[in-house]
Amino acid sequence: MDYKETLHMPKTGFEMRGNLPKKEPGIQKSWQENHLFEKMLEQREDAKPFILHDGPPYANGDIHLGHALNKILKDVINRSHYMEGYKIPYIPGWDTHGLPIETAVTKLGYDRKKMPLAEFRKICYDYAMEQVEKQKQGFLSLGSIGDYDHPYITLTKDFEAEQIKIFGKMAMKGLIYKGLKPVYWSPSSESALAEAEVEYKDIKSPTIYVKFQVKDGKGVLDTDTYFVIWTTTPWTIPANLGIAVHPQFTYALVNTDKGKLVMLEELVETLCPKFECKEYEVIKTFKGKEFEYITCTHPLYPERESLLMLADYVTADAGTGCVHTAPAFGADDFYIGAKYGLPVYCNVDEQGKMMASCGEWLEGQYVLDANKTVTMKLDELGALLNLTFITHAYPHDWRTKKPIIFRATTQWFASIDKIRDELLNEIHSIKWVPSWGEQRMHNMIADRTDWCISRQRAWGVPIPIIYGEDDTPLMDEAIFDHVSDMFREYGSNVWFEREAKDLLPEGYTSEHSPNGIFRKEVDTMDVWFDSGSSHTPAMLKRGLGYPADLYFEGSDQYRGWFNSSLIVGTAVYGKAPYKQVLSHGFVMDEKGVKMSKSQWNAVAPSEITKKYGADILRLWACSVDYQADCSMGQNILKQVSENYRKVRNTFRFLMANLDDNTFTKEDCLPFNELSDLNKYMLVRLNDMVDECIPAYNEYRFGDIVTTLSTMMTNELSAYYLDYTKDILYIEKTDDRARREVQTVLYTAVEVLAKLWAPILCHTTEEINSFMKFNETSIHLESFKKLDLDFDTEKLREEMNVLFAVRKDVFKALEEARANQLIGKSLEAHVLIHVDADTKAMIDKILDKPAQWLIVSKVTFTDNELTQYESCQVQVEKANGHVCPRCWNYTEAEHEDGLCDRCHDVLTK
Repeated sequence: MDYKETLHMPKTGFEMRGNLPKKEPGIQKSWQENHLFEKMLEQREDAKPFILHDGPPYANGDIHLGHALNKILKDVINRSHYMEGYKIPYIPGWDTHGLPIETAVTKLGYDRKKMPLAEFRKICYDYAMEQVEKQKQGFLSLGSIGDYDHPYITLTKDFEAEQIKIFGKMAMKGLIYKGLKPVYWSPSSESALAEAEVEYKDIKSPTIYVKFQVKDGKGVLDTDTYFVIWTTTPWTIPANLGIAVHPQFTYALVNTDKGKLVMLEELVETLCPKFECKEYEVIKTFKGKEFEYITCTHPLYPERESLLMLADYVTADAGTGCVHTAPAFGADDFYIGAKYGLPVYCNVDEQGKMMASCGEWLEGQYVLDANKTVTMKLDELGALLNLTFITHAYPHDWRTKKPIIFRATTQWFASIDKIRDELLNEIHSIKWVPSWGEQRMHNMIADRTDWCISRQRAWGVPIPIIYGEDDTPLMDEAIFDHVSDMFREYGSNVWFEREAKDLLPEGYTSEHSPNGIFRKEVDTMDVWFDSGSSHTPAMLKRGLGYPADLYFEGSDQYRGWFNSSLIVGTAVYGKAPYKQVLSHGFVMDEKGVKMSKSQWNAVAPSEITKKYGADILRLWACSVDYQADCSMGQNILKQVSENYRKVRNTFRFLMANLDDNTFTKEDCLPFNELSDLNKYMLVRLNDMVDECIPAYNEYRFGDIVTTLSTMMTNELSAYYLDYTKDILYIEKTDDRARREVQTVLYTAVEVLAKLWAPILCHTTEEINSFMKFNETSIHLESFKKLDLDFDTEKLREEMNVLFAVRKDVFKALEEARANQLIGKSLEAHVLIHVDADTKAMIDKILDKPAQWLIVSKVTFTDNELTQYESCQVQVEKANGHVCPRCWNYTEAEHEDGLCDRCHDVLTK
């Protein structure tokens, strides 16, 4: 007889292979058709909300792995909070204004300079909405849930209207002003940039030492003396109006064959050889303060003067201690120039080209090209002392990747100075994860005076300023409210479609326009002002309150969205828009190189989901140390896939032993009636809940993956399921011992599937389709904490004693196997010598110790045996023959050599 037919072999429709790329789209479609997110909100209608405010990705191009990491982890956070009992009204958002969309539209053949501005903006609008839809499908394919049917988008009428109101509130508080000062200027974008839009890359630059001849020495120096300056931007020399020295530093007048030179005393021995001075001698020393108001002749333009000024920012670690000052091209230069009444002379145009005032020999050259021309001219005039080249970090436009300059222009600013103390106080009231985020944000605000919020772009929210006839900006609440109302009705294009007078409230008059003539601002707002305002239209106006529980974005957003949101929120409401900030690192390839299209090493999320499935990508996102930079590549995906396979197959084995899922919740036995061995597994399942929920709350997703994977691989597969196979396969269907184990298996599937659900959202939904924990979706459930009304700690202590014995037995079996005494463990007869207390505990918990130890026979003896850590053990070859049904050794003489147990199962 084939006894295999009499066994209860595992059976389930839950497949061993995930086939995730085929199954997941159907699961996602069912979520949408069943309105899963809406049902989640309904089910938690009266629950406490958890507000994760979405930082809007920029709507341009397909989503990349950085997007995927961010959206997956947000989804895990939202789903886990839902399963803890929170309401999660998550509203995804998109950032849609700015240069990248302008550039993309221009590449499609539209020239904004050859068509009406409003028409060009409509094309940008349509393009942005196409990108939003494309990215939306990408996010949904990752398993992300939220109010995707009603996202917030920064180009919508309601959003723009609220942004104008926010601008108006800040303006009425005196926080918005117009000023001339050096700002980051991108010649490639022809626009001012904010600090958040600047990145640094190494470039090779000339570094030159130039001598300026004293014109009026004020009785301190003779006119045959030269101050030596140093710069890495020769193109700024034509705009030089002054030289700054430190009032307390000691300067030397050095007689050389290159003339009498002034430089820091401590640098003489370094600089003179660099200038190839054959002979040099210090004639006299001075304190820097003695040079104030001395004038020099500009080496390129003899008709112009350069003023000596005193400044504390002068250092001795580079240069000469005499700092070249061009007020139009540097922040320090600007402020010291203002103090001494110097004009802000800007001789570089919007495209970064030298203007006519520089002279025919320089006009029209791009600044970096002008470096060479200026240097050669200085050398020709005998003013150049040294030229070398250095490689150093230089600011670049993060969009165009091209160098930028500091350039004085008239721009609109938001004051940081006026609210700095409030901002710093708010920073220290927020929980930052990682904790270093607090100091990073503090430093950014502490060192900042203002925020340049104007951009010279076509595609953006217009700065809502109307000017009077005398060029006075009209800071009037009535105007801001009226413009906001117009944007809400018509959208921001109305600003470009109508004349200034038609953008004012009906009958509006102003003392600054006695003839009723007005003009409007043409600049648009920094896109960081758009997204930095999102807390109002996307949170407050959608009924979600203020502040949010959490902002979560990449670590580059400390200078971006975290920063602008903090400034705008605190300026308007006196409080930061978030209680907690969490950040993640960048995605690198397996060699540690940041993934980017330009490096050709970027892996698209869609490539991964189509080959492996979204749950593999989700498991990766939750396995890596995401708070630092994390790696992705084929080898990593294989490792993650292997871990997924183990988890899935453990679930499959658990479910397959529930009699093709005919064993249901109603068949489970009361927990307090189970044997201690089975009760212990329930205790361990509760441990998983107790460990995972705090980890979810603290965003320690890697700990959750490790904890659950270890539980399923070690404690379930390698321990519990290993020995209970002898019960599940062999005993009668309704045998009490078998029903007890099935009760544990059913409970394990429920507890573990729900703990995995926020991470493996598709796989656990598939499990739910068999297990029916919820008729609609497992994602409408809560985490399962078991109600155990027995002494769990006492049981834990007792099991630890038994596990110590088991460990010793397994070691003895391994030695017997190595000595070829036995092959499989079922060939063994194990003799054990333990103390009386341990024997009593074993008798209490183990009714079949041989079954628990996976051997054919166990004998307890008082004889002395080989000593191991906790007990004495001896392994012998089991007597008898192998039972053809259960594979245990037996000395019974039933038909076909069946053991007593198998004979009883088949005949009674």
